[in-house]
Amino acid sequence: MNTDTKKDENSKSRILEAATKLFAQKGFDGASIREICKLADVNLCMISYYWGGKQELYNGIIEDLIEKQIEYSKSFLDLNRNPQNMSTKECVDLLITISDRLVNFFYTNVSSDLIVILLKEQQKLDFIVKSPVLDYMRSVVARILNKDVNDRLVIFKTLFMLSQVNSPRILPAFSLRPLGQTDFCEEDIKIIKENVKLYINAILKEGGRGKND
Repeated sequence: MNTDTKKDENSKSRILEAATKLFAQKGFDGASIREICKLADVNLCMISYYWGGKQELYNGIIEDLIEKQIEYSKSFLDLNRNPQNMSTKECVDLLITISDRLVNFFYTNVSSDLIVILLKEQQKLDFIVKSPVLDYMRSVVARILNKDVNDRLVIFKTLFMLSQVNSPRILPAFSLRPLGQTDFCEEDIKIIKENVKLYINAILKEGGRGKND
């Protein structure tokens, strides 16, 4: 990586970080491009250079998250492998791995400011999550339950599973505050992972499926 490329990536990263912080604090209308650039310590024209405008920058925050998630998943997941061609045991093992790694990702790559933005976006009727990793996770759940990927049970089971991953982070008043902490320690992460695994096993038991099917 040459010096100019590295400098460009650093500038882009600083803008995204500053934009995430200000959009979370002031909302889309309240945060100005000038204010974002000042916080990121970059020239005003950099917004147009990277994104084109304020709305595109805002969209770019979530797009950047998805890109990082996809890149992160490459070390443990083949998104081109069809779960329908896998055994139930393979799918269960893969589901546990995906959930385990999602905990790692969510607790190291998603800031509190980004969580605020994601929660706000969830309330918009036109907001649709386009995450290949989460879509693949749902397809694995569908294979385990022997149901269609768009089946109501599959959608909710996957959602409930994800809630086991992210709820301690989303609800710090019920996790960090009682512990007197400002962040999650290794022991906390271990407990969260164990809880997610227990939930996966509960799905299997409820669905009447065995790991060796």
